[in-house]
Amino acid sequence: MIQFIYYPKCSTCMKALKHLKEKELSFQSRDIVLETPTKEELKQWIERKNEGIKPFFNTAGQVYKTLKLKEKINELSIDEAVELLSTYGMLIKRPLLVLDNQIILGYKKEIYEKL
Repeated sequence: MIQFIYYPKCSTCMKALKHLKEKELSFQSRDIVLETPTKEELKQWIERKNEGIKPFFNTAGQVYKTLKLKEKINELSIDEAVELLSTYGMLIKRPLLVLDNQIILGYKKEIYEKL
């Protein structure tokens, strides 16, 4: 089952959601604030994606800027990263699409077209 993790007030997330519905894909949606991913989920996804922790952070968001993570992100361990991400759902890059064989961060129409 595809998991679509998003923020309902995010216009990019809404474009991605519309795309999934137009393709008539079966998926489970999850509000990133109301049902923030757990440390365990995040750690598993980071390891599956195998691109480090940085792609999972919403670097354009206010929480990222408030916590001054730009200066700290390169020194964070996976455990420290998942602690932050699971505490502040808005820190997570969105939308987040979890499939059996891949993790997709953000919305790129050409990637969604291949689903």
